[in-house]
Amino acid sequence: MFDRFSDLARQGLFLLDPEIAHGMSIGALRSGLFPSCRAPNDARLAQTIAGIDFPSPLGLAAGYDKNAEVPDALLRLGFGHTEIGTVTPKPQAGNDKPRLFRLVADRAVINRMGFNNNGHDAAFAMLAARKGAAGIVGVNIGANKDSADRVADYVAGIRKFYSVASYFTVNISSPNTPGLRDLQARESLKALLDAVLVARAEEAVRLGRSLPVFLKIAPDLTEEGLDDVAAEALAHDLDGLIVSNTTLSRDGLTERRFASEAGGLSGAPLFRLSTAVLAKMRRRVGPALPLIGVGGVGSAEDALEKVRAGADLVQLYSCMVYEGPGLPARIVRGLSAFMDREGAGSIRDLRDTRVDQWAAEKF
Repeated sequence: MFDRFSDLARQGLFLLDPEIAHGMSIGALRSGLFPSCRAPNDARLAQTIAGIDFPSPLGLAAGYDKNAEVPDALLRLGFGHTEIGTVTPKPQAGNDKPRLFRLVADRAVINRMGFNNNGHDAAFAMLAARKGAAGIVGVNIGANKDSADRVADYVAGIRKFYSVASYFTVNISSPNTPGLRDLQARESLKALLDAVLVARAEEAVRLGRSLPVFLKIAPDLTEEGLDDVAAEALAHDLDGLIVSNTTLSRDGLTERRFASEAGGLSGAPLFRLSTAVLAKMRRRVGPALPLIGVGGVGSAEDALEKVRAGADLVQLYSCMVYEGPGLPARIVRGLSAFMDREGAGSIRDLRDTRVDQWAAEKF
């Protein structure tokens, strides 16, 4: 019934501008229009990563719930965690519209949103209102486009949300804020991580708990760029990497109507590239550092392949545009069914079983 409703709703939403449809879906979640569809808890899918007990490996990536409007409604769809943002200190409108495009034949999305959000204060108020509620809600922090000190913007994010976040993601990999990806260069990254982790340490002392900090990277890094990120991640007290954000590549697209639009590509075409970069990063950082695999996840098999390529956790977003809000629960049920068929005791046992194959992929 829920999937049938989702099919009909999606057909209607696809008649609308993508950004209007996105806003309507947020409104529907806020109103309770989508019923809870959590999959049954399965202890074989649960893991403790960076000190947090995740009930399943599947989460929602940042970019959907930018202003922390519906984190609990999203958790009720079956996600084991959700991530709000990217949120910047000051509100900003983002780039000019249109800035969001569906590539239906490729089950893909191109966006050049530009960190449009209502700012720290608005998101903090939303998260403070749910303080004490169950569920893992991470905060993805960024810098304002016109910031005179981008590192200070990230530090401000740590300090602002420390009392209400489950974890932080430092997003330096969006292609839609000019110069942001330059922060992935080694010296810039070192300065950023030094400052962010000092702020985390000070807040941990103040509030008596240390929150994980993850770094979200681009899939378009060179081999040397991956080396630099891995080296700085291991040199700092970083809790993990999220691999990856959207890509500037347009390789393999069949729908040409919007392929030339500027922005980051996500959805099904990103799966192979992002999974290969994930495996390359796993080989560089070794077995201990947590990795979160993102990019093109639209099925339980996709999620499993991310785990095989080195992911501890998996996130999705764009594929839900095409599969509907029932997707997270279907994936979690699919993971449980796989564990049944294989007689596996823990999803952790699958991690890294195809790292070498994926790391050998050429792009």
